[in-house]
Amino acid sequence: MDVDVGWLLALFAIGWTGAFIAGLVGIGGSIVNYPLLLVVPPALGFTAFSAHEVAAIGAVQVLFATLSGTLSYRKSGLIHRRLVLYMGVPIALGGLAGSYGSAFLPESGIHVSYALLALVAAVMMWMPKRKIDGPETGQPEFQTGIAAGSAIVVGLMSGIVGAGGAFITLPIMLMLLRIPTRTAIASSLAITFLSSIGSAVGKALGGHMLLIPSAVMVVASLAGSPIGAMVGRRMRADLLRWLLSALIALTAVKIWFDILMQR
Repeated sequence: MDVDVGWLLALFAIGWTGAFIAGLVGIGGSIVNYPLLLVVPPALGFTAFSAHEVAAIGAVQVLFATLSGTLSYRKSGLIHRRLVLYMGVPIALGGLAGSYGSAFLPESGIHVSYALLALVAAVMMWMPKRKIDGPETGQPEFQTGIAAGSAIVVGLMSGIVGAGGAFITLPIMLMLLRIPTRTAIASSLAITFLSSIGSAVGKALGGHMLLIPSAVMVVASLAGSPIGAMVGRRMRADLLRWLLSALIALTAVKIWFDILMQR
């Protein structure tokens, strides 16, 4: 693969965009970077990445984007430490298993896994949201069984595509666990950071890691995620929720359209 300035700038732009959105709405950024890494490089005349390579690059990018975003929220009081524990450990274990197992899947299997995750998340985000009593911040109680059980399933699926799983853990926190929006966003970054550790290690063990693209995405993540987190803290909670809903829905439609067209 030839390395030139245009290729590096394209990768940086993709990584920065995903990281900014990661910090803004509390996701890892893979829901944006996965389709962009598949589409943009060949559209600009560069060598296309395989689905396995995109998943591996995404796993590293999510790791650093969520770490940077979590550090941005560390003094805000919004991170729900108990929720992070109950969801972070199971999702990390599931991510390790899913990411290592993805080495034995065909490329079509990775695409379908990603599309299924995005579809489920989109449906959950557009369901009517029950009113949460109390402020938009704090450390509310939640059902620990639902939190841990859903986390390990999400970890398995998201590990396959190199995602941290935040674009589906966030709907779970908002719809099933009834966590306030700002607390869910901040906690999701910490949970996804733990998840992405397992995913990144699994991808490295699977042998699909690319050093230069991963390094560029890391630098872009460290630059973009704190800015997104800063902007997100100043936006209205309902606007953040609608932005996340639209992003997930559009990505789900795009991936399913590509899968159907290929068939």
